[in-house]
Amino acid sequence: MPRRRLPHPAPLDGLRTLASKSVLGDPALRRGDGWIAYATRTVSGTATLLLAASDGALEGEAWGAGSETLLERLPALVGLEDAGADGFAPRSEPLRSLHRRYPGLRIPRTAAVLEVLVPAILGQRVLGKEASRSYRTLTRAYGERAPGPAVLDLWLPPPPATLAGLGYESYHPFGIERRRAELIRFVARRAKRLEEIPSLALEEGRRRLLSISGIGEWTAALVLRVACGDADAIPIGDYNLPSLVAWNLAGERRADDSRMLELLEPWHGHRARVVQLLHAGGSMPPRRGPRLPFRSIERE
Repeated sequence: MPRRRLPHPAPLDGLRTLASKSVLGDPALRRGDGWIAYATRTVSGTATLLLAASDGALEGEAWGAGSETLLERLPALVGLEDAGADGFAPRSEPLRSLHRRYPGLRIPRTAAVLEVLVPAILGQRVLGKEASRSYRTLTRAYGERAPGPAVLDLWLPPPPATLAGLGYESYHPFGIERRRAELIRFVARRAKRLEEIPSLALEEGRRRLLSISGIGEWTAALVLRVACGDADAIPIGDYNLPSLVAWNLAGERRADDSRMLELLEPWHGHRARVVQLLHAGGSMPPRRGPRLPFRSIERE
């Protein structure tokens, strides 16, 4: 199996950086004590990466037809190509303490658009747990086991051709209504063009995403941060994010997008880093009121 040793300057938390790519409970990503495993589709074929931290270096081992390609991506996956990370040095609390607590946390760049775009679409206007369940069950039904040791239990997302070929009603058992199903089918049919986005300038990639009806600022920001390594991408329209930002940065229990952007403005250019730190170690304001129930598309 191909291997790669990646010496790196401290600090770098490559495992936590790669783990931050996941927007849902991802069947293609699994993390343990001192290691992380990640499966993906590359232009050379499917591949699995097992990455471990050891003596100031990262040790990567890969399986599958795309293993060499995946190992070539390793510096970007763990944040070594995150050129702006060294210029981020917050001096106010709680960001200063969080930055000290997670000094090696960087922005990853996977260069894989659909593997983040599809779960992002599933996360539109529904509970995170509901979206996670939909993606997990859809992947188990129409994806495939990733190459490598079976003990890793990784599953590759369904290939674009499969997603495009399913009728919208086939998505219903996974809690996915027609609107999101049709959007997934649409982007899957245009997978080749969408997978070009990481090679484009960020603004051009953003325009290409937003040109698709059904993809807004929230979805585009998730894709740009993970697939393209955009350290300033902010998902406008997120249900919980404004409150997370306002609670940690200003002690305010509730906020809207406008207030969130106001609080994040001092870190323009690094706003995704701030959000990444808050997700890693920040806290949500106390909850009040009943939680929303899961929906059942098949009963609607």
